[in-house]
Amino acid sequence: MSKKGNSRSAHGSAKPHKKTVMKNGKLYTYWEGRVTTGYDPGTGRQIQKSFTGKTQKEVLKKMQAIQVEVNNGTYREPCKMTVGEWLDIWQYDYLGGVKPFTVLKYAQYIRNQIIPALGAIKLEALNTPSIQRFYNSLGKPKGDKPGLSAKTIKGIHGVLHKSLSQAVAIGYLRFNPTDACKLPRMERKEIKPLDEKEISAFMNAAQGNRYEAILLVTLFTGLRRGEVCGLTWDCIDFKCGTILVNKQLQNIPGKPGEYHLVSSKNGRDRTITAAPFVMDVLKRHKAQQAKEQLKAGPLWQNNGFVFCNEMGERVSPHTVYDNFKKIAASIGRPDARLHDLRHSYAVAAFQAGDDPKTVQANLGHATATFTLDVYGHVTEKMKKDSANRMESFIQGISGL
Repeated sequence: MSKKGNSRSAHGSAKPHKKTVMKNGKLYTYWEGRVTTGYDPGTGRQIQKSFTGKTQKEVLKKMQAIQVEVNNGTYREPCKMTVGEWLDIWQYDYLGGVKPFTVLKYAQYIRNQIIPALGAIKLEALNTPSIQRFYNSLGKPKGDKPGLSAKTIKGIHGVLHKSLSQAVAIGYLRFNPTDACKLPRMERKEIKPLDEKEISAFMNAAQGNRYEAILLVTLFTGLRRGEVCGLTWDCIDFKCGTILVNKQLQNIPGKPGEYHLVSSKNGRDRTITAAPFVMDVLKRHKAQQAKEQLKAGPLWQNNGFVFCNEMGERVSPHTVYDNFKKIAASIGRPDARLHDLRHSYAVAAFQAGDDPKTVQANLGHATATFTLDVYGHVTEKMKKDSANRMESFIQGISGL
């Protein structure tokens, strides 16, 4: 005698069966099935997931897909938290090794852009099209406000990508939906360094300005604004003629006018062998600073800053910028930015014959390839010099 059929399949799963319910005075018919996805470690009872659909075939298809994952050991219970809830956890638990300044920047992106647009969505329901629409909307103007720059959108993407990658690593997501998103193209701004005549004019115009020393050091070392403003005397080695770059002065996000010292960009210290001219500028500046310290007496703040105000306090980057702009305008370059002094150093270094690796190391770039990509095509003079060197080589070997 054959066994009676039942609705149970292997592993305790329930085959789809038809159900009819009354809702708002109307009868609705649908199919429902269940798959055992695991067992409760405390009671040993089955943990089952239900599937519904209009037809038996539709429900079976859903059940079979999950059953394959259960059999392969790859099944993960769907995550019920929202994107906002996960981002709170990620910020609190997974950013321990990240710089405080970077954490603050992440928090700004999350609070101002990501949470308002995506925070309420279930983490497991977040998909690539939704994120792509979010990225696209960031670049569009909102009323009188322009859209965000491609660089800012890339930064927001970086935060969301990192957080979702962690969710994948711990099993909350199967894959990272940001991987397939397309970001707006970042167009590199044309750099406009000072040429030789402008550098000479700038040096003359800066004479006597309180910020002459910091501007000349920036111009002839290529230090970033935060690096030169955060420079301390213990990093200046007059005997060896070197400058250690191991920190930078940065504005605390969301707190205008408040600064703190953080590690150098990318966390990489570097030592620059400066031109003797630069070391002489620093020696004269130190002597002048000693006079100011003596004049200030007990009011002097002994913070060790190379560049400071009359009381030894850190110099304001905005004040340095304002003084630079006045000097630049006086030589006919009102368009110049303080960062253009860094560009001017790099171009001058190449023109002086420095190899790309040396320029890269002095600037603190990650790779020489990046340095060449930014500066390798800057001036026609460099191209002509290259052509002249090749001509000399040809003349030498041809005997002409």
